[in-house]
Amino acid sequence: MDFQDQIKQLATRVDKVLPQIHTEEATKNALIMPFIQILGYDVFDPMEVCPEFTADLGIKKGEKVDYAIFLNEKPIILVECKHHIEKLDPHNSQLFRYFHVSDAKFGLLTNGKLYRFYTDINEPNKMDEKPFFEFDITQAKEAEIEELKKFHKSYFDIDSISNAASELKYLNEVKTLLFKELNNPSEDFTRYFAKQAYPSIVTSKILEQFNPITKRAFNQIVNDLINERLKTALNKNETEGEEAIGELAKSNILPKGESEIVTTEEEKEGFLIVKSILRQKLSTDRITYRDAKTYFAIILDDNNRKPLARLWFNSKNKHIGLFDQDKNESKHPIEKLDDIYNFSDQLLTTVDYYLEKSTS
Repeated sequence: MDFQDQIKQLATRVDKVLPQIHTEEATKNALIMPFIQILGYDVFDPMEVCPEFTADLGIKKGEKVDYAIFLNEKPIILVECKHHIEKLDPHNSQLFRYFHVSDAKFGLLTNGKLYRFYTDINEPNKMDEKPFFEFDITQAKEAEIEELKKFHKSYFDIDSISNAASELKYLNEVKTLLFKELNNPSEDFTRYFAKQAYPSIVTSKILEQFNPITKRAFNQIVNDLINERLKTALNKNETEGEEAIGELAKSNILPKGESEIVTTEEEKEGFLIVKSILRQKLSTDRITYRDAKTYFAIILDDNNRKPLARLWFNSKNKHIGLFDQDKNESKHPIEKLDDIYNFSDQLLTTVDYYLEKSTS
């Protein structure tokens, strides 16, 4: 199972177990320790993940931060944990106080659902008030999981993460500001456009008139961009159009309620079975999926034009779609998920077609 699948699996677990978790200690054991383990660190090795890490602060001795993650015998990430029902406030945390007396370059504040990563962009050796990266594991997008992957033990590089942290932080802040302005334009934001569009002096009355106009204009621009993308995709191919809608829904561009695409647990399990078969010949990170309205596509290198299989699970009679060397699809009925293993040879043969093309 690759990194992305592990995070998604943990996200599913988080949703299920939250009602059963009643203490901070339970939050650590059930949610946060598995997360640290997915990042590649051995939670049972105190030389790698040190619980109750002590970093003496001035006259205050013996205070502890929940975990310190070590790499090459040096602390790289300080982790402070909260009960999953608590809000995350860095000002009230040991993390904020300990950062400047530790060699760790990054701080992580989490309640097992929300994860906030901090560093010292604004002032050296002083943790920033705002995180440079944060995500909700139950709603993590693929782009966020890719950013998180940089903290994995196998890929961890302080300079690389630090260089990207500043841009990531300000990108997220600008996105937040824009989202806020588009939903409720401020006076300054409205005035900027009113002064350029209105031919005379912009009075308070004119500003009041332009506020809903500004909001509506931006909403129309967003809708036009979405429609243009869908139109381009539909002109190419009806199949690609469905997948484009699926991608828009998955990336949360489409408003909630406007997508009829739902990725089921059965489809996810079928995907993992196909992946387990194909890993004999492919690296698992090359095997991805895109859900469409009528089928679940399993593809190579995240490329619609490299189909590996399709799961037709949206009706009473389930089928698996297999592809020949000319990418012609043939459907085969299955009664249960384990039946997918019966098509292992055909699936591996499809992989051979792509591998042969890449070497020719």
